[in-house]
Amino acid sequence: MLKTNDQNIVFSTFVQPIAVDGQINKKRFLKIKIDLLQPVRNRLDTLEIKNRKLAKLVAKAIPAQCPFERDIVVFGRKVAHIPPMCKLNPLYDQFVGLRFRALCYLVDQCGEDIQSYC
Repeated sequence: MLKTNDQNIVFSTFVQPIAVDGQINKKRFLKIKIDLLQPVRNRLDTLEIKNRKLAKLVAKAIPAQCPFERDIVVFGRKVAHIPPMCKLNPLYDQFVGLRFRALCYLVDQCGEDIQSYC
């Protein structure tokens, strides 16, 4: 409490307490975001493909479609569907971009047909 001109000002109306009833104020700690994968993302985004063997390896290693997406069929009837889980990978966009750059290198620089990689 602060005294000014014989009037009491209560700071609790202006400042949120750190702890309320013994619990930590979660909003205060949620503001800090630490992305531990950001250096890996930056490295994958800046990786240049300048080698034919590396481009072929990347194009073969990273699949064009998610290999986990499946339809479960029993006696000719679709019983269940397993959704693609590639989107759960936090580096999915970087891997797709790397594969695209590798395929572009093979087409533009090497003049290869990439039909076998699709």
